[in-house]
Amino acid sequence: MSYIFAIDQGTTSSRAILFDAKMKIVSVAQKEFPQYYPASGWVEHDPSDIWNTTIETCRDAIERAKISASDIAAIGITNQRETTLVWDRTTGQPIHNAIVWQDRRTADMCHALRADGHELMVTEKTGLLLDPYFSGTKLKWILDNVDGARNRAAKGELLFGTVDSFLIWKLTGGNSHVTDATNAARTLLYDIRKGRWSSSICALLDIPMAMLPEVKDCAADFGTTQADLLGAGISILGVAGDQQAATVGQACFKPGMMKSTYGTGCFALLNTGDTPVVSNNRLLTTIAYQLDGKPTYALEGSIFIAGAVVQWLRDGLQIIENAKETQKLAESADDSQSVILVPAFTGLGAPYWNAECRGAVYGLTRNSGPAEFARAALESVGFQTRDLLEAMTADWHGSGSAELRVDGGMSANNWAMQFLSDIIGAAVDRPEVLETTALGAAWLAGMRAGIYPDKEGFSETWALERQFHPAMNDDVRETKYAAWKRAVNATLSV
Repeated sequence: MSYIFAIDQGTTSSRAILFDAKMKIVSVAQKEFPQYYPASGWVEHDPSDIWNTTIETCRDAIERAKISASDIAAIGITNQRETTLVWDRTTGQPIHNAIVWQDRRTADMCHALRADGHELMVTEKTGLLLDPYFSGTKLKWILDNVDGARNRAAKGELLFGTVDSFLIWKLTGGNSHVTDATNAARTLLYDIRKGRWSSSICALLDIPMAMLPEVKDCAADFGTTQADLLGAGISILGVAGDQQAATVGQACFKPGMMKSTYGTGCFALLNTGDTPVVSNNRLLTTIAYQLDGKPTYALEGSIFIAGAVVQWLRDGLQIIENAKETQKLAESADDSQSVILVPAFTGLGAPYWNAECRGAVYGLTRNSGPAEFARAALESVGFQTRDLLEAMTADWHGSGSAELRVDGGMSANNWAMQFLSDIIGAAVDRPEVLETTALGAAWLAGMRAGIYPDKEGFSETWALERQFHPAMNDDVRETKYAAWKRAVNATLSV
């Protein structure tokens, strides 16, 4: 039993990655699944797609590795956060599609709660803002809008969970209704200082607390899979939301260490140690990880659209066939043009937090084409990251991290990472292992199983693949960033 399984259930695909005893990848399987947009700003997943692709990729990864399930010591799970599911306690049948973290349908609800003066209380307890991004108002929407749901919830017939909870429930045959502290911290329902569900927020949103899962450490006993699913019962010993798992996978264990993950969105986390830092710049205070009952806190900035802007180039505009093409296109773009894309497809996240604004393009000329759009798309991610880092620098004792560790699919794009280094004016470190989210989940489970080293030992395994250094003239950098800020302000004012 020398293998560790990482289930990485993301926004657009599910993946299973098998690691050996030395934390090296043995096999990978991945399957995409459909996104549903029933109305403007609404985003849903079919829960059966989440479940089926998860099981299929697990079986595929085991088969590719030519091992049996009995060779696997433990499973670690990492997941898209905030995405909200409600299912029948007896049958396990969801009562509605999963409402995805990107979904903005509860914007009016959040506005009304803010207008009634509730945001300060919510922020003090959860570290979050009253925004549709988080699970709490999504859950209230399901209870309010699905026939009979509120009645059934009051009777104890329904359960709520983020994707990790749903998968664990299914994997264990309904024996475990649990989550970890990092996922709980993203629901808008969890008091991150007291380490428990908030009865006052649940009362405010009219959510029966019996629906909520038990909250555990990131490395804990979450249950055992049903033997018939994968060929043997396997212990689930690690769970963390995707951005926290990446923080762990990047070995950001010391206060002041920072990572930025580029997936569908972009998420930067700054380790602030055992003290929750209150942001004056509309960043989020959250839990980076929790081990041995002790939470480690972080400041987080969330960008809703990062890799998703490249998907838009591919699927919406159809000017590329795959993401790798953006690098050559960006390199060939006309330097005399200054096309700026503000990808507010589902609103803008930190530090703006505007759910109503929508995307815009500025600076178009008659000669603007695919190359200029590709460059603008990649630059938009760098600009948004600088927005986050400037806010973090202001909050974190006036001094941010000198270097940034990056991961996620877009971090493989050399042009995008060089522009990121240029626009923030600091070094950007890309590790040898880009699968840091899965690695973080695997390490949590493997450490709990006694196969992987402790935090200090794990930190020593982190290895740099490439460091990007700023090469842009200071005047050019500030001119470009000022143009971005004007574009954002114009977008917000529409």
